[in-house]
Amino acid sequence: MVILIILKYIMSLVDCSKVYVDVSTFSTPDNYFVGAFSKVDIQKGELVEKGLMRRLSDDKNKIFDGMKNPFVFTWSDEIPNYTWAFPSGCATFYNSGLESQTNTHMIRFFDEDRFEIYASKDIKAGDELTHTYKSLKWRDTFIPLYNELIKK
Repeated sequence: MVILIILKYIMSLVDCSKVYVDVSTFSTPDNYFVGAFSKVDIQKGELVEKGLMRRLSDDKNKIFDGMKNPFVFTWSDEIPNYTWAFPSGCATFYNSGLESQTNTHMIRFFDEDRFEIYASKDIKAGDELTHTYKSLKWRDTFIPLYNELIKK
């Protein structure tokens, strides 16, 4: 019984039931990678996914540097940032774009180590899910991507 209660509590904190991972539409033969996709139609403003974050470092414990690692999240509003975290669910597979190009946005609850992702546009089942990375403009690993995006 206790295990069921714990599982129910965890499942209420993490929900990626509307999302699956497959080969990204941005992937090429020379640069293969995956992306997150919508399983169902999602209306603008609707919750797409929610989850928890696990901190890898912070301003007191700078053991991990995410500036060169594209797979971790910037988990503070500070610049320079020393707080890096890894998300539950499919959030790590959302690819990025400029705000006008993306179809979701993430709300970060830093003090609670959790996030919620909402549709910023209507999304059809099968659409790739994207959001603007918080550190897109200044993080070493994303500067080439940002420069490419602003040229389009």
